[in-house]
Amino acid sequence: MNRNEISSEYKWDFSAIYPTKSDWESAYAATQAKIPEIAALSGKMTDSAEALKAALDKIYETAEELDRIYSYAHLHKDTDNSNPEYQDMDARAMSLYVNFSMATSFVDPEILTIPEDKLKSYMDSPALAGYRHILDNTNRARPHTLDAKTEQMLAMLGEVAQTPSNAFDMLEAVDISFPDTTGEDGKPTKLTHGSYRALLESQNRDVRREAYEKYSGTFKSYINTTSALYAGSVKQDTFFSRVKNFASSCEAALFGTNVPTSVYDALIEAIHDGLPTMRKYIDVRKQLLGLDEVHMYDLYTPMVKGADMKMTYEDAKKLVLGACAPLGDEYVSLLDRAYRERWIDVYENPGKTTGAFSAGVYGAHPYVLLNFSGTLDDAFTLAHELGHSMHSYFSSRENDYANHDYRILCAEVASTVNEVLLSKYLLKTETDKDRRAAILNHLLEGFRTTVYRQTLFAEFERRAHEMDERGEPLTAQSLSRAYRELNELYYEGAVVDELQDIEWSRVPHFYSAFYVYQYATGFSSAVKIATDIIESGDASNYLKFLSTGGSDYSIEELKIAGVDLTKPDTVRSALKVFDETLEEFRALMNV
Repeated sequence: MNRNEISSEYKWDFSAIYPTKSDWESAYAATQAKIPEIAALSGKMTDSAEALKAALDKIYETAEELDRIYSYAHLHKDTDNSNPEYQDMDARAMSLYVNFSMATSFVDPEILTIPEDKLKSYMDSPALAGYRHILDNTNRARPHTLDAKTEQMLAMLGEVAQTPSNAFDMLEAVDISFPDTTGEDGKPTKLTHGSYRALLESQNRDVRREAYEKYSGTFKSYINTTSALYAGSVKQDTFFSRVKNFASSCEAALFGTNVPTSVYDALIEAIHDGLPTMRKYIDVRKQLLGLDEVHMYDLYTPMVKGADMKMTYEDAKKLVLGACAPLGDEYVSLLDRAYRERWIDVYENPGKTTGAFSAGVYGAHPYVLLNFSGTLDDAFTLAHELGHSMHSYFSSRENDYANHDYRILCAEVASTVNEVLLSKYLLKTETDKDRRAAILNHLLEGFRTTVYRQTLFAEFERRAHEMDERGEPLTAQSLSRAYRELNELYYEGAVVDELQDIEWSRVPHFYSAFYVYQYATGFSSAVKIATDIIESGDASNYLKFLSTGGSDYSIEELKIAGVDLTKPDTVRSALKVFDETLEEFRALMNV
């Protein structure tokens, strides 16, 4: 539907951020005027703990308003990336962010001119109690923080550094168009980002093959462009990591959350050890679908025929409420509030950002973007994004702005706990054999797509960056060759064709390097947390974890919820559940 054809109850209400665009313009002008005042703080913040607090207070107050300005603009653009007014607002907000980054680029270098012993004495001062973790994190970065002039120059590159990602977003969301394909009814149907997944789930192999070939073929026609964009993104990562004195781009990316690269390596090692179960899964899929060979377009269609798992948005809302009941009355009431107060933008429209996300807005409420098409997967996506939203809500409520923002490593745990709870809820209440098998099928796919597939992505990212760090050219051929090798490893027993080789070229997350591994660790962590909650009937530690925000390092926050990612136990136990679920599914289906 066109956006103006969608009822307002299914579209975002932006008034919680700013009542009108005029209010946004006023906030923009006021914040723009504050930036020179912040730049003028340079040289005035190190004399005492009180002086440091006063400067940080002003900086974070401005940052809070800037976040609201940027959120208002960017979320509008997400509803229609082709709208020139929204493009202009987003560009202005990004420019303001860059100016703020330039104005504050002196902060960390100036703090680090304070001798370490003296800085620690400042941190012990009651005046700086609210900034203790932030200052500890800054102190941790001493080996990677440059002089103020160099840091300012790097900040000035901020807007330029967004070019590969911005160009890819415009190509994917606005410029690219797909040919019509054959629908389930045998008639031509529009192929879009949103409809593609539903077409891949078709029981008609010709439907899913055609959709796969046309969707992937369209991206293949842009492969030289996307190769250049991704190569540029990787080269920027290499540049910044070297300038900042990191051993690799991977180390630089993980440093921000204080995660050692050993966690990344251990994840890949554990998944490699679990590949035999994936091979068994491929064989089960081949048998149940009656195929001579499994192609990549055969991996998404349900293995259970005749189980009607279509649903309306209203049905999905009710399911999520029931599944999250173990998390307590307050949690469930907040979900209901999200439904009523239009925190969720539900349906696809031309120009809308693809996929789904949740964006926290401090001082307002979280905003969830969906492209709901009426499948069971969409219900899981709703549960997933609302998990993010509740994490944002509790973290914002319990922390000041400076400490509210949780890190990515924790983010994918909260979202996936809801998915696991939904799976367990459905399995507990469903008695029909085919529908139960369909739910088990979905859980198995969760493991395949979130644990195995995202780890494959993570390994590809590392390979691509290592290639650049060794001086090897990043071309369509070299990148596709690396991606094929990984697909052949991870999906042994399936056919990997040339169109699968270029799948990497359509993954937006690759423009935020070394992000996706956290989907795999998050899913593994969530399996443990959700199981513990259901078995104990006690969600208090988990809710405490949701309220920590960014007040500590992610690995330490996760320990509150009973997860220690410095040890391999969490991922290995999740893979054990994958194997057990596959065996239960095989027994139910007699294969």
